[in-house]
Amino acid sequence: MAGLNGMANCSFPPIHNSKRQSIFLPGIMVLNLNNPLHLVVFLGTAIGDIVPREEISLESLNGKTLGFDSYNIIYQFLSSIRGQDGTPLMDSHGIVTSHLTGLFYRTINLVEKGVKPVFVFDGKPPALKGETLKKRHEIRTDAIEKHEKALKDGDMAEAKKWGSRALRLDQRMIDDAKQLVSLMGFPAINAPGDGEAQLSQMAAAKKIDGVVSQDYDTLLFGTPVLYRNVGVTGKRKLPGKSIWADVSPEKIVLEKVLSSNQITRQKLIWIGILIGTDFNEKFPKIGIKTALKLVKENDSFEGIISAAEFEPEFGWKEVEAIFTAPEFTDDYRISFSVPQKEKIIEFLCDRHDFSAERVQSSLNRLSEKMSERTKQSTLGAWS
Repeated sequence: MAGLNGMANCSFPPIHNSKRQSIFLPGIMVLNLNNPLHLVVFLGTAIGDIVPREEISLESLNGKTLGFDSYNIIYQFLSSIRGQDGTPLMDSHGIVTSHLTGLFYRTINLVEKGVKPVFVFDGKPPALKGETLKKRHEIRTDAIEKHEKALKDGDMAEAKKWGSRALRLDQRMIDDAKQLVSLMGFPAINAPGDGEAQLSQMAAAKKIDGVVSQDYDTLLFGTPVLYRNVGVTGKRKLPGKSIWADVSPEKIVLEKVLSSNQITRQKLIWIGILIGTDFNEKFPKIGIKTALKLVKENDSFEGIISAAEFEPEFGWKEVEAIFTAPEFTDDYRISFSVPQKEKIIEFLCDRHDFSAERVQSSLNRLSEKMSERTKQSTLGAWS
């Protein structure tokens, strides 16, 4: 039986709360489809402890054109929108739809808050990212094996834990995500390399008002304004702990990060290199506080290497160059259009078993909001 919003093979009707856009299905966690309650363990550099931030409301984003780190968002949904046994949502053909569920409903929620979303997708990763990707594959393979064992043993708690880490992102998922956001009327831009690098250049050129990502690497690439936890409300479980933390949208301004720590952006990059990025291993026995102290006391990375008494095997200059001279393109256009309702219904409902009634209702809300915004300006607020 077709399920709700990609929840196939479920014979229970949803309880739909139109205000919270939440659902409950027996055997499925309670999910706020616009604002997932659980987040993936985000990758990148761990500089969060030295990053000042401001809690904001989603309403403060009204009228802003924001660039979304699409891979980061997709991983969020693949991790969070799962059943109690840790299995992702699938249609009747066994195709994963968790990411489509999140993209569709979360984006509409943000549009209703006045956000104008621009989605940027990764291109070919830098060669130095190869080792990181290899390790992620090993972690994912291990998680898949443990998830399958837990399912076989009937241990749902373990299955749920390992299922959320057994993240598979293949080309079909990426293509489906691009198709969906394009049909909804939003730009889908292909970066030549790292999506964060592309977004940072777009933000620096004032083509967008900020970048939405959970990854602090975005700051190393030079993003002037980073938004985290956008659209995420409630609480999230801290990785590996039985502790739940409140989640609120955050605004991080690069200039404040630098001034509060009395460093330059180059030294922020050095901190990232010392504690580890997607492109290099961390220096041994160096945490964020020691890294900050080292960059303040030394005006060259050679001096830092000497003070740390560790000679890295990787080319630190190459890593630095990834952040200071990233690969990006100016060959893109930011424009918005009305959602293609019939094609979206065919894509989500006919192909992936989404609830036609719910999709239609959400599309009506999206169309109404975009029409409303366009009428507010003779030039068109969505152009």
